[in-house]
Amino acid sequence: MNYTNLKKYGLDHRTEEEASGFEGLFLGRVTWQSHSLYRVVTENGEVQASVSGKFRHTAEGNIDFPAVGDWVMTDREDSASGDAVIKHVLTRRSLFVRRAAGTSADTQAVAANVDTLFICMSVNADFNLRRLERYLTTAWESRAKPVIVLTKADLCTDLIEKLGDVSSASEGIDTVICSGVEENGWQALNQFIADSETVAFIGSSGVGKSTLINRLMGRDVMDVNEIRESDGRGRHTTTGRHLLLLPQGGAVIDTPGMRELHLYTGDTAKAFGDIEALAADCRFRDCTHTKEPGCAVLNAVENGSLSENRLKNYFKLQREITYGSLNFRQAEQEKLKRMFGGKGEMKQMKRHVKNKGK
Repeated sequence: MNYTNLKKYGLDHRTEEEASGFEGLFLGRVTWQSHSLYRVVTENGEVQASVSGKFRHTAEGNIDFPAVGDWVMTDREDSASGDAVIKHVLTRRSLFVRRAAGTSADTQAVAANVDTLFICMSVNADFNLRRLERYLTTAWESRAKPVIVLTKADLCTDLIEKLGDVSSASEGIDTVICSGVEENGWQALNQFIADSETVAFIGSSGVGKSTLINRLMGRDVMDVNEIRESDGRGRHTTTGRHLLLLPQGGAVIDTPGMRELHLYTGDTAKAFGDIEALAADCRFRDCTHTKEPGCAVLNAVENGSLSENRLKNYFKLQREITYGSLNFRQAEQEKLKRMFGGKGEMKQMKRHVKNKGK
């Protein structure tokens, strides 16, 4: 089949070949999601869709359900005879996920089949290096290429200092400085957007993602709110996930702002490559970088070449990833083990907690 329309949305040969194995079904890409409803673009247009009952029954968790950017197989390719039913999600090339809210160990798929992730952080009230490290840890695990986008540069009085801080936390990662209000710098994003590729904007609420997408689209397709005078933060505007074709080629996914990014999985080795490199010079191969003699990581903290806060966040994110795949009870047990050692000490601690509650 000649997929002229879908190739504009990034259809590659591998996905096309996989789709050919599903006889009687039609290939499409998810362009919008809200709860259990989807919009899917096909070769013949766009249809509203939901997953089949069998799909819902066999799915092991939220991560198995379609996300914006997914390539899917549906039972129809136009809306002439009603809404479509999604039967299958094809193999994902990349997937940005986060842990679901609450005590569940389940995940939430944010965007699929993304080539480049624009991690947006404003350089006014939103600026937070620890949060940036968190986003980078998840971005590297997603298999998409991260690019840091510093927004609202027109509101920053110490930009050079902040750039130095960002560089220390993101060695080797491209950084773009933008000011959506003054139309300064956003054009530099185009160098990371190739024809038939997909980019996604992620970041906290109100950092200017929608403004940048409007600039790239050449028109207002996303609602934008003014910055609050009280704290300099933007107001949250995007409430759903959207995939849009860019006029210069390629596609862009906008995502709702995340007040908190809870890690389910991540790649600390890439996000904290400087610490991993230092660890290779530690005296002991199983060094925990907490108290051992000859620890190159602790030596770097002592001589000031490594931030103590960066090391603390490295440990924090590693623990969070460990707990991310556990349910609430397992996570609590793992925390007790880490805090109080072996089985004997753990039993004693549990007995103490139990007696304390009487």
